Amino acid sequence: MNSLQTSRNLVLEQIKNACKLANRSENDVQLLAVSKTHPSEILQEMYETGQRAFGENYLQEALDKIEKLKNLEIEWHFIGHVQRNKTKHLASNFAWVHGVDRLIIAERLSSQREASQAPLNICLQVNIDAQDTKDGCSPEDVADLVKTISQLPHLKLRGLMVIPAPNNTQAFADAKFLFEKVKTEHAHPEDWDTLSMGMSGDMVDAIDAGSTMVRVGTALFGARDYSLK
Repeated sequence: MNSLQTSRNLVLEQIKNACKLANRSENDVQLLAVSKTHPSEILQEMYETGQRAFGENYLQEALDKIEKLKNLEIEWHFIGHVQRNKTKHLASNFAWVHGVDRLIIAERLSSQREASQAPLNICLQVNIDAQDTKDGCSPEDVADLVKTISQLPHLKLRGLMVIPAPNNTQAFADAKFLFEKVKTEHAHPEDWDTLSMGMSGDMVDAIDAGSTMVRVGTALFGARDYSLK
């Protein structure tokens, strides 16, 4: 068994145990492999372990990998900050975009997604604990954004994404409360099923609070090589 298979098995076991402690099914939590700064060869090796969902932060790096790995059935997630001048590439090349925090971004993604493609899955990024250094809309703006964005064509608004400050486990509970509260504002509440929160160091607490998708990089791939950025 190679090291990537071992790492993935360990992470899946952590997810399984966290779900058991929270009285949840392990099938309720998806593992998103955060592959930024890792070369396409490593992603292919991880794919061979059974991993299908990969998250990228840097657009050009991601586009290069998407081209190199186009023969693999990878579900590509963009989890970095979304800038207006990048929406066309995101709309064309990704299955998910997690960092939507403004209506104009959602409108651009909607208009630039081809009708022939499956709807683009998006999550609203919420600055759940009001960090000065984090992107995301304020919790107070979420309900209005959900009402509007959930009616745009070519998009499927799936839920929320949060990145709380380290050790702020209360923020996970706050995100879960907000997630449930605004579900009634969704034009298609059956689509509202994703609470993306938790990373290598805090995914147990995130799962306990109700996370349905954990974004894991270091625990899967080891330390990042930032020379690739």
